[in-house]
Amino acid sequence: MLSIGIIGTGSISRAHLTAYLAFPDEVRIVGLADIEPGKAEATRTEFGLTEARVHDSATALLAAEDLDLVSIATPPGTHCALSVEALEAGVHVIVEKPMAPSLEECDRMLEAQRRSGRLLSVVAQNRFRDDMARLKAVLESGRIGRIAHARIASAWWRGRAYYDLWWRGTWESEGGGPTLNHAIHHLDLALWLLGRPQAVTAMMTNAGHDNAEVEDLSVAILQYERGLAELTSSVVHHGEQQEIVVQGEHARVSQPWQVVAETARRNGFPETGGDQELVRELDALAAAEPPLTHAGHTGQIGDVLAALREQRAPLIDGQAGKDAIELVTAIYAAAIERRTIDLPIRPEDPWYRAGTLVQRAPHFFEKTGSVRSQEGETIIGATHA
Repeated sequence: MLSIGIIGTGSISRAHLTAYLAFPDEVRIVGLADIEPGKAEATRTEFGLTEARVHDSATALLAAEDLDLVSIATPPGTHCALSVEALEAGVHVIVEKPMAPSLEECDRMLEAQRRSGRLLSVVAQNRFRDDMARLKAVLESGRIGRIAHARIASAWWRGRAYYDLWWRGTWESEGGGPTLNHAIHHLDLALWLLGRPQAVTAMMTNAGHDNAEVEDLSVAILQYERGLAELTSSVVHHGEQQEIVVQGEHARVSQPWQVVAETARRNGFPETGGDQELVRELDALAAAEPPLTHAGHTGQIGDVLAALREQRAPLIDGQAGKDAIELVTAIYAAAIERRTIDLPIRPEDPWYRAGTLVQRAPHFFEKTGSVRSQEGETIIGATHA
């Protein structure tokens, strides 16, 4: 039985708590920590965690409890210090996305993980979705041929009050806008599905939130050896219609699931009806993918528990978290400096270092509201099909 601690008891911690409670024979939640007075106690009561104790800091939690694993569900700017502290205390770590605001901080976390010998996993729960598993299986089959183009829409909508929460809306505390904090999921999926691009160019703006320094919209182009991918990161899209469309040599496949396979007439124009045999084959390949036992946070936490049991690395490790941050960093650097950024971003590059983004990023507007907490549900998936 593993002893679990939760650092940060805001809205996203509920996804972690619900996930842990799905494995009652493997874990017990023994401690909750939050710097906001009363917040950890309220969460303890809400989830009926009568055996768990509450603490006013991560340091107090780590000192008082005999922990095996902690979930860190705090604002992005705190992830590095808290992860390093937990790892150095000999505790395994699951840290919420994004891993950290800079590559330098990501490497500090990875170094602490190596020194400690503990496990480090960065949340990327969308890999644990049946639709994404189907898309991954089809792409890995090679049946669509060489990939020419991908269109990835990380389309969200948030009202103005969203940026009134104290840590949101500034480069220093939030680390960025939707490119970092929403599209991180689709950036991770792009890396998982398509691999690392060679170069990135981008533009960004604040189109609808005059109470935030950060962008609320960016559009990036990712260059691969022969193909391109375009990524939209947004909190200004009504309908939140998120999608991934991959155009291959022989067919297009997408999430939500759809297959189209064109064939050419002698003059190169598309033949009516296309390659229906290939469409049927790809549909069958997707349908044959077995459903996941657990999805989302529960799927990822289940994998981490299995990794500890089996003494193996988790499916999503710290390096995967850093790779996504490298792509975010490249998008910001490209948009701010109006140039193409080559990957990888190395330690001697100023954009590798903590603080460069804060120093160089434009303030589209100044933050005008600051509340310590907000009522209501945090929605971690699209509200529309």
